[in-house]
Amino acid sequence: MTTFVLVHGAWHGPWAWDRIVPLLHAAGARTLTPDLSAVGDHGLHAHAQRVVAALDTVPDDEELVLVGHSYAGLVVREAADLRPDAVGHIVLLDGWAGPDGASMFSLAPDAFADAVRAAAERSADGRCVPAPPPAAFGIVDTDSAAWLAARLLPQPLRTFTEPTRLAGAVDRIPGTAVHCRPQTYPFDRMGAAVGYRTYAMDGPHDVMLTRPEPLARVLVEASSFKNGKRRV
Repeated sequence: MTTFVLVHGAWHGPWAWDRIVPLLHAAGARTLTPDLSAVGDHGLHAHAQRVVAALDTVPDDEELVLVGHSYAGLVVREAADLRPDAVGHIVLLDGWAGPDGASMFSLAPDAFADAVRAAAERSADGRCVPAPPPAAFGIVDTDSAAWLAARLLPQPLRTFTEPTRLAGAVDRIPGTAVHCRPQTYPFDRMGAAVGYRTYAMDGPHDVMLTRPEPLARVLVEASSFKNGKRRV
Protein backbone atom coordinates (compact mmCIF):
# COMPACT_ATOMS: atom_id res chain seq x y z
CA MET A 1 0.00 0.00 0.00
CA THR A 2 1.06 3.58 -0.65
CA THR A 3 0.82 6.23 2.04
CA PHE A 4 0.77 9.88 1.00
CA VAL A 5 1.97 12.31 3.66
CA LEU A 6 0.43 15.60 2.55
CA VAL A 7 1.98 18.72 4.05
CA HIS A 8 0.22 22.05 3.69
CA GLY A 9 1.88 25.36 2.94
CA ALA A 10 2.05 28.69 4.74
CA TRP A 11 -1.17 30.20 6.11
CA HIS A 12 -2.99 26.91 5.41
CA GLY A 13 -3.89 23.87 7.48
CA PRO A 14 -4.59 20.15 6.92
CA TRP A 15 -7.97 21.19 5.50
CA ALA A 16 -6.10 22.25 2.34
CA TRP A 17 -6.13 18.58 1.31
CA ASP A 18 -9.82 17.90 2.04
CA ARG A 19 -10.70 17.58 -1.66
CA ILE A 20 -7.68 15.35 -2.43
CA VAL A 21 -7.84 12.87 0.45
CA PRO A 22 -11.06 11.05 -0.63
CA LEU A 23 -9.70 10.66 -4.16
CA LEU A 24 -6.45 9.10 -2.94
CA HIS A 25 -8.41 6.79 -0.64
CA ALA A 26 -10.56 5.74 -3.61
CA ALA A 27 -7.34 4.87 -5.43
CA GLY A 28 -6.41 2.50 -2.60
CA ALA A 29 -3.92 4.71 -0.78
CA ARG A 30 -3.65 5.90 2.81
CA THR A 31 -3.10 9.55 3.73
CA LEU A 32 -1.62 11.51 6.61
CA THR A 33 -1.99 15.29 6.88
CA PRO A 34 0.33 16.73 9.56
CA ASP A 35 -0.78 20.02 11.06
CA LEU A 36 1.83 22.80 10.92
CA SER A 37 -0.68 25.49 11.81
CA ALA A 38 -0.73 25.27 15.61
CA VAL A 39 -0.59 28.66 17.28
CA GLY A 40 2.93 29.59 18.41
CA ASP A 41 6.22 30.99 17.21
CA HIS A 42 7.29 27.79 15.45
CA GLY A 43 9.91 27.75 12.73
CA LEU A 44 10.80 25.54 9.81
CA HIS A 45 12.80 23.08 11.93
CA ALA A 46 9.88 22.51 14.30
CA HIS A 47 7.62 21.93 11.32
CA ALA A 48 10.06 19.41 9.85
CA GLN A 49 10.01 17.52 13.13
CA ARG A 50 6.21 17.34 12.99
CA VAL A 51 6.49 15.77 9.56
CA VAL A 52 9.15 13.34 10.83
CA ALA A 53 6.73 12.29 13.58
CA ALA A 54 4.14 11.50 10.90
CA LEU A 55 6.69 9.55 8.83
CA ASP A 56 7.56 7.47 11.86
CA THR A 57 3.98 6.17 12.07
CA VAL A 58 4.08 4.63 8.57
CA PRO A 59 4.86 0.89 8.55
CA ASP A 60 8.17 -0.07 6.94
CA ASP A 61 6.48 -2.20 4.30
CA GLU A 62 4.43 0.69 2.87
CA GLU A 63 5.54 2.89 -0.01
CA LEU A 64 5.68 6.45 1.28
CA VAL A 65 5.21 9.52 -0.90
CA LEU A 66 5.94 12.84 0.81
CA VAL A 67 4.11 15.84 -0.68
CA GLY A 68 4.87 19.46 0.18
CA HIS A 69 2.86 22.43 -1.07
CA SER A 70 4.53 25.83 -1.46
CA TYR A 71 6.51 26.68 1.73
CA ALA A 72 6.26 23.04 2.76
CA GLY A 73 8.60 22.11 -0.07
CA LEU A 74 11.41 23.23 2.25
CA VAL A 75 9.82 21.42 5.19
CA VAL A 76 9.42 18.05 3.49
CA ARG A 77 12.96 18.07 2.12
CA GLU A 78 14.37 18.65 5.60
CA ALA A 79 12.11 15.93 7.04
CA ALA A 80 13.11 13.49 4.29
CA ASP A 81 16.78 14.27 4.92
CA LEU A 82 16.23 13.03 8.48
CA ARG A 83 14.37 9.87 7.36
CA PRO A 84 15.77 9.05 3.90
CA ASP A 85 15.14 5.31 4.18
CA ALA A 86 11.45 5.87 4.89
CA VAL A 87 10.58 8.07 1.91
CA GLY A 88 10.20 6.54 -1.54
CA HIS A 89 9.35 9.70 -3.48
CA ILE A 90 9.03 13.45 -2.84
CA VAL A 91 6.49 15.61 -4.64
CA LEU A 92 6.79 19.38 -4.56
CA LEU A 93 3.50 21.06 -5.44
CA ASP A 94 4.41 24.59 -6.52
CA GLY A 95 7.02 24.05 -3.83
CA TRP A 96 10.00 26.08 -2.74
CA ALA A 97 13.24 24.09 -2.76
CA GLY A 98 16.93 24.74 -2.47
CA PRO A 99 20.22 23.44 -1.10
CA ASP A 100 21.35 23.27 2.51
CA GLY A 101 20.97 26.70 4.09
CA ALA A 102 18.19 27.88 1.77
CA SER A 103 15.21 29.69 3.25
CA MET A 104 12.07 31.22 1.83
CA PHE A 105 13.63 34.66 1.98
CA SER A 106 16.84 33.51 0.29
CA LEU A 107 14.88 31.92 -2.57
CA ALA A 108 12.13 34.49 -3.04
CA PRO A 109 12.44 37.90 -4.72
CA ASP A 110 13.31 40.82 -2.45
CA ALA A 111 9.85 42.27 -3.01
CA PHE A 112 8.27 39.15 -1.49
CA ALA A 113 10.51 39.30 1.59
CA ASP A 114 9.89 43.03 2.02
CA ALA A 115 6.13 42.56 1.83
CA VAL A 116 6.15 39.70 4.34
CA ARG A 117 8.30 41.63 6.82
CA ALA A 118 6.11 44.70 6.48
CA ALA A 119 2.99 42.61 7.13
CA ALA A 120 4.58 41.09 10.23
CA GLU A 121 5.50 44.53 11.55
CA ARG A 122 1.87 45.53 11.35
CA SER A 123 0.76 42.48 13.37
CA ALA A 124 0.16 42.53 17.11
CA ASP A 125 3.53 41.12 18.17
CA GLY A 126 5.59 41.40 15.00
CA ARG A 127 6.22 37.65 14.93
CA CYS A 128 3.34 36.45 12.77
CA VAL A 129 2.42 37.32 9.21
CA PRO A 130 -1.32 37.86 8.62
CA ALA A 131 -2.76 35.78 5.81
CA PRO A 132 -2.99 37.45 2.40
CA PRO A 133 -6.30 37.39 0.51
CA PRO A 134 -7.34 34.26 -1.42
CA ALA A 135 -6.40 35.93 -4.70
CA ALA A 136 -2.75 35.68 -3.63
CA PHE A 137 -3.14 31.92 -4.00
CA GLY A 138 -4.95 32.21 -7.33
CA ILE A 139 -8.41 31.64 -5.85
CA VAL A 140 -10.81 34.16 -7.36
CA ASP A 141 -14.11 32.26 -7.64
CA THR A 142 -16.46 33.90 -5.14
CA ASP A 143 -17.52 30.75 -3.28
CA SER A 144 -14.06 29.21 -3.17
CA ALA A 145 -12.49 32.51 -2.09
CA ALA A 146 -14.97 32.85 0.78
CA TRP A 147 -14.30 29.24 1.84
CA LEU A 148 -10.54 29.83 1.82
CA ALA A 149 -10.65 33.26 3.50
CA ALA A 150 -12.54 31.76 6.45
CA ARG A 151 -9.76 29.23 7.02
CA LEU A 152 -6.46 31.01 6.34
CA LEU A 153 -4.29 31.55 9.42
CA PRO A 154 -1.38 33.79 10.46
CA GLN A 155 2.06 32.34 9.70
CA PRO A 156 5.09 32.64 11.99
CA LEU A 157 7.71 34.94 10.48
CA ARG A 158 10.42 32.44 11.52
CA THR A 159 9.18 29.99 8.92
CA PHE A 160 10.34 32.40 6.23
CA THR A 161 13.72 33.21 7.77
CA GLU A 162 15.01 29.90 9.14
CA PRO A 163 17.47 28.20 6.76
CA THR A 164 17.03 24.51 6.01
CA ARG A 165 19.46 22.01 7.49
CA LEU A 166 20.27 19.27 4.99
CA ALA A 167 23.00 16.66 5.39
CA GLY A 168 22.59 15.48 1.79
CA ALA A 169 20.61 12.27 2.34
CA VAL A 170 17.53 13.83 0.72
CA ASP A 171 19.41 14.03 -2.57
CA ARG A 172 19.24 10.24 -2.89
CA ILE A 173 15.43 10.30 -2.93
CA PRO A 174 13.74 10.73 -6.34
CA GLY A 175 11.30 13.56 -6.71
CA THR A 176 8.75 15.28 -8.89
CA ALA A 177 8.29 19.05 -8.99
CA VAL A 178 4.73 19.86 -10.07
CA HIS A 179 4.53 23.50 -11.13
CA CYS A 180 1.27 25.27 -11.81
CA ARG A 181 0.60 27.40 -14.87
CA PRO A 182 0.58 30.34 -15.17
CA GLN A 183 3.58 30.43 -12.85
CA THR A 184 3.89 32.82 -9.92
CA TYR A 185 7.50 31.90 -9.09
CA PRO A 186 10.00 29.64 -10.94
CA PHE A 187 9.04 26.46 -9.11
CA ASP A 188 10.01 24.37 -12.14
CA ARG A 189 13.58 25.68 -12.03
CA MET A 190 13.83 25.17 -8.28
CA GLY A 191 12.69 21.57 -8.65
CA ALA A 192 15.06 20.88 -11.52
CA ALA A 193 17.94 22.43 -9.56
CA VAL A 194 17.53 19.84 -6.79
CA GLY A 195 17.36 17.01 -9.33
CA TYR A 196 13.63 16.41 -9.66
CA ARG A 197 11.71 15.74 -12.86
CA THR A 198 9.28 18.57 -13.55
CA TYR A 199 5.62 18.34 -14.46
CA ALA A 200 3.47 21.28 -15.59
CA MET A 201 -0.15 21.48 -14.49
CA ASP A 202 -2.68 24.14 -15.45
CA GLY A 203 -4.21 25.79 -12.41
CA PRO A 204 -3.62 28.32 -9.63
CA HIS A 205 -1.12 28.04 -6.78
CA ASP A 206 -3.82 26.39 -4.64
CA VAL A 207 -4.58 23.89 -7.39
CA MET A 208 -5.59 21.24 -4.84
CA LEU A 209 -8.73 23.35 -4.24
CA THR A 210 -9.67 23.93 -7.87
CA ARG A 211 -8.52 20.78 -9.71
CA PRO A 212 -8.41 17.96 -7.16
CA GLU A 213 -9.12 15.14 -9.62
CA PRO A 214 -6.24 15.86 -12.03
CA LEU A 215 -3.91 16.51 -9.12
CA ALA A 216 -4.83 13.20 -7.47
CA ARG A 217 -3.99 11.43 -10.72
CA VAL A 218 -0.60 13.18 -10.82
CA LEU A 219 0.15 12.11 -7.25
CA VAL A 220 -0.82 8.49 -7.89
CA GLU A 221 1.33 8.50 -11.03
CA ALA A 222 4.26 9.93 -9.07
CA SER A 223 3.99 7.08 -6.59
CA SER A 224 4.86 4.64 -9.38
CA PHE A 225 8.30 6.19 -9.82
CA LYS A 226 11.35 5.14 -7.83
CA ASN A 227 14.89 6.24 -8.49
CA GLY A 228 13.61 8.20 -11.46
CA LYS A 229 12.06 5.16 -13.18
CA ARG A 230 8.54 3.84 -13.25
CA ARG A 231 8.05 0.68 -11.23
CA VAL A 232 6.52 -2.25 -13.13
